[in-house]
Amino acid sequence: MAYVLQVDFDMEGPFGEEMAESFEGLAQSINEEDGFIWKIWTEDEETKQAGGIYLFDTKAHAKKYLDMHTARLKEFGIEPVRAKIFQVNDALTNINHGPVK
Repeated sequence: MAYVLQVDFDMEGPFGEEMAESFEGLAQSINEEDGFIWKIWTEDEETKQAGGIYLFDTKAHAKKYLDMHTARLKEFGIEPVRAKIFQVNDALTNINHGPVK
C-alpha cells in the first residue's frame, strides 16, 4: 500500500529553470531515500510557495522523510512547513490512471 506525502512552504525562490538548475543535486538525492517511489515538484512564483507531492511505499518511510526534510528546510530558514500524509486508495486510483506503482 502506498502513501502520499504532500508538502508546501513559503519560499522566496528560485523558481522555474533556475530552481531546476539549483536543486538538481537535491532531486537526485531524494531518489536514494528509503521507500521513495516518485515526487512531483510544485511551485508558484506569484504566491512565493513551493513544495512537492511524494509517493512512498509505507507510512513510516513517508514520516521518516518528512522529519528529515522539515529539519533540512528549517536549517535554510524555511518554516513553517505544511505537510500531510495520506494512504492511497489503490482501487479508485487505478480507475483514474493514478501512478501508484
